[in-house]
Amino acid sequence: MEIAAELAREPEFCSMIDRLREEIRNAEGVVPLLFEELAGPLGAEELHGVLTAPARPLWAREIAAFRLGLAGDPRAFEALVLLLNHRDPERCVSAAHALTRLGDPRTARAAAALATNELRVAYALLPVRLLTGLRAPESVPALVTVLRRRLAPGDPHWRVGLACVEGLGTLGDPAARTVLEAALPHPRFGGAAREALGRLGEQP
Repeated sequence: MEIAAELAREPEFCSMIDRLREEIRNAEGVVPLLFEELAGPLGAEELHGVLTAPARPLWAREIAAFRLGLAGDPRAFEALVLLLNHRDPERCVSAAHALTRLGDPRTARAAAALATNELRVAYALLPVRLLTGLRAPESVPALVTVLRRRLAPGDPHWRVGLACVEGLGTLGDPAARTVLEAALPHPRFGGAAREALGRLGEQP
């Protein structure tokens, strides 16, 4: 297949295309024509048409939303937010990349809502990492909230909690000090919490 020249220089796009090709190819190794078209030189209106047309498969919507996100088209926002909280972590990675490039002012608020939704905490890892990268006003309060919940004894979502600890260290906001100190005794968070506190100028 021929990838549009500007997209061929996007490693994340090429990675997504490789992943989706393996996902949708049939037993004979053939992929749908639409897949080939979506990697080619389609314009924004054509991509938006794919994104909004009824009965399009998820992979087609994902490619269309990703490309519109890279192009800074705000019509991609809602689809990318949904993909950011998908059960497939690779879809979440692609969505986070496209949302970062999109630069929509609603992104941080949406990521914070996803990260702090306890019913979807199993899928909160990428929203947490996105909040760290965005460095938005919503980032620290959301990460503090999520980390505090992960400190409960027996909580199984330690990877999400560790991402919060690391993110708070990266953001370096003194407002995170209390929850980071509370994370010090945790067997999985202690080392990262100590390092994060060091970034706040305090040696625990």
